[in-house]
Amino acid sequence: MDDARDEGQVAKSKEIANGLGLLALFVVLKVWIGTMGKQFLQSFNQVYDRIPSICRLQGGTSPLGDITSLLRTIMLRLIIILLPIFAVGVIVAFLSDLIQVKWHPTAKPLKPKLSKLNPINGFKKIFSAQSLVELVKSIAKIFLIAYVTYGFIKGKGALLYSLYDMPMMQAVNLIGETVISLGIRISVIYMIIALADFAYQKFKFKKDMRMTKQEIKEEYKNSEGDPEIKGKIKQRMREASQRRMMQSVPQADVVITNPTHYAVAIKYDPETAPAPIVIAKGADFLAQKIKDIARENDIEIVEDKPLARMLYANVEVDAQVPPELYQAVAEVLAFVYHAKGKV
Repeated sequence: MDDARDEGQVAKSKEIANGLGLLALFVVLKVWIGTMGKQFLQSFNQVYDRIPSICRLQGGTSPLGDITSLLRTIMLRLIIILLPIFAVGVIVAFLSDLIQVKWHPTAKPLKPKLSKLNPINGFKKIFSAQSLVELVKSIAKIFLIAYVTYGFIKGKGALLYSLYDMPMMQAVNLIGETVISLGIRISVIYMIIALADFAYQKFKFKKDMRMTKQEIKEEYKNSEGDPEIKGKIKQRMREASQRRMMQSVPQADVVITNPTHYAVAIKYDPETAPAPIVIAKGADFLAQKIKDIARENDIEIVEDKPLARMLYANVEVDAQVPPELYQAVAEVLAFVYHAKGKV
């Protein structure tokens, strides 16, 4: 999922940005239209008042420099008047993407890809399920917007018929208010379609991102390393550890067994450790090997099933015997030392 995000593949609906932008446009117009109208009229009057002073009729033409200056003034005033609408559009477009995909900039989608120029892939996209979804979505948008527009205009029919009897400015205000109110309603319908499309895009993205077993294996290799290599390394480490453990068996004072499944080699040296130490342990085949080495080195083998199981299950190699097993191990060592005449 993170790799797809780095490649610029995210669950995102273009309709969200379009719908929010459209809604923001009509809301700003509703709030700003009065001020815009006054500024337009004021700018028109100022520019119109300048025309007689800069137009010096000379053979039916005007000086180019004066006309350029006038046009520059008109453009500047238009930009200033429309700037709030442009600013809101940019902010809404940015926020709509930020809300959908969070902040994760990447330049990878800008890199050229030869696969995008493949005509076969282009034909596949034309006749794909995604194209069908886009077609259905477009038809739904047209139908709903037409339905809302028809219903709204039908409700305003009587008022619109009276435009002929209204003064000019009143008629313009009515038309502007009607267009903005209709635009807001269309924008709301558009947003509902956009939210449905966003939910679909989320579902489709998750479906597309589901990995096959091979992809999961490759992903695991990339993040954790090749499991086969790791398994071989662990196996070699176990073999090396077992070899070192077997080399320690001849140093044991006693091997405690159960007797067929477990074998635990114990060494006690009060000068190096305050308690007996398990220097080797094993089950089944490894237990038999420990006993064979013990016999070869004349090490006493003592059968004690409960103690052998407790030591094997609870004490690691090179670890001291826990206090709760001191008494049982001490009795075994005492027996061994007595048998060998060490006490």
